[in-house]
Amino acid sequence: MRVLITGATGFIGRALVPRLQRDGHAIVAWVRSESRARSLLGADVDLVPASRGYAVLVDAIGSVDAVVNLAGEALIGRRWTPERRRVLAESRVGVTTDLVRAIAAATPRPRVLVSGSAVGWYGDRGDEPLTETSKPGGDFLAHLCRDWENAARAADVSGVRVVLLRTGVVLGRNGGALAQMLPPFKLGAGGPIGNGRQYLPWIHLHDLVSAVAVMIADERYRGPVNGVAPEEATSRTFAAALGRALHRPAILPTPAFALRALFGEAATVLLASQRVAPAVLTGQGFTFAFPTLDAALADIVGGGSIAIGPRTPAGPQTGGAAGSGGAAGTAARYELRTTTVVDAPLAETFAFFSRAENLGLITPATMQFTLTGAAQPITEGARMEYRVRVGPATIRWRSRIAVWEPGRRFVDVQEVGPYRVWWHEHAFRADGARTVMEDRVLYAPPLGALGRVANRVFVAPALTRIFQYRGDVIRLRFGAA
Repeated sequence: MRVLITGATGFIGRALVPRLQRDGHAIVAWVRSESRARSLLGADVDLVPASRGYAVLVDAIGSVDAVVNLAGEALIGRRWTPERRRVLAESRVGVTTDLVRAIAAATPRPRVLVSGSAVGWYGDRGDEPLTETSKPGGDFLAHLCRDWENAARAADVSGVRVVLLRTGVVLGRNGGALAQMLPPFKLGAGGPIGNGRQYLPWIHLHDLVSAVAVMIADERYRGPVNGVAPEEATSRTFAAALGRALHRPAILPTPAFALRALFGEAATVLLASQRVAPAVLTGQGFTFAFPTLDAALADIVGGGSIAIGPRTPAGPQTGGAAGSGGAAGTAARYELRTTTVVDAPLAETFAFFSRAENLGLITPATMQFTLTGAAQPITEGARMEYRVRVGPATIRWRSRIAVWEPGRRFVDVQEVGPYRVWWHEHAFRADGARTVMEDRVLYAPPLGALGRVANRVFVAPALTRIFQYRGDVIRLRFGAA
């Protein structure tokens, strides 16, 4: 299928793109910034800039089989002033209305629209069991979700199958709710929110995008679908599970009055209780990869095997040509190693990782990766220039391909960037129909004599997060082997 996505550069959208590509779907993204989207989404996504107007959107929709609508400003982080309420409504109801109007005008029309919503549709319901057939709530967020869903339902009259995806708290690496929770929990200062008794419906990001992939293809899905995991959790049991995953205490509550003082009515997103079950997903036989909270958090917090330590002598590999370590072998202080088994043939895997345009897709969004200038074909001697955010600063990085052995390996070395030394070997070998990827990085951090402290406190943890995120994208794009 050919699938158009709104909100493709967001937390869920960036995971959905490689997940749908794994199923062979071609992706079209309706985006606000073409340059930012190209940096984030990789080479194999067709971009439709919103600035080109309504007629271009109609033409794009006429070329697709399915539409996934994930657009929407963040609900939490600011007080719900009248102006903020207008922005929240416009980014959801307004965008969805425009999208459905374009669907009605398109020829031919897509077969299905999967449109985002939220469990906020149910309002604050205490310990009342809730399924897709339950009545809506009556607060601002519930009314917003009702208007949002009604705007999407209007596509019914155009003969389009409409699925309304009511998501809970989406758990994943480098974004979403956990990005806000992890810092205090890692310090041992985390705990339940409010009285801890409110139900907190959740779902692993990979399960959510897999569910969307199923909804696109399976005509049995129609109307509201709760995008939540089957295991129930309260704020207290969620905090305890996150504490276990991090091996930290999780007993310090965040008082409800403090959240209301900080966020006003927006605090209801954190304090409302919704005991939501995925009745439609389980009824249709959907298989959750992470049905329990402990499994989901273990995968996100501890997932990915990245080994970093002092550089190990490797005989002749640490001297000689740059392609076998060269100066990096003698000047590097540390070595990173990781092995990934990819559920795809060698030729397909090597082709994906040897395209400079795909670097942004496998880099955490928080690093704000941006290619500068035209991307060159990767071959020996080619240079790639880009900007990345490291801590509070945006820095320039230039890499050179020191070795290029198609189908086997390539090596990039830093010419300009934050490290004193950076040498990265990407090695590939076939394992039947699968591919084994081995990454070896020799590096020396900045700050001279303070480099050991910098590596322990900042550099090694940051590299671990980057390569773990990279592993997540590989799983989504090619499947876990």
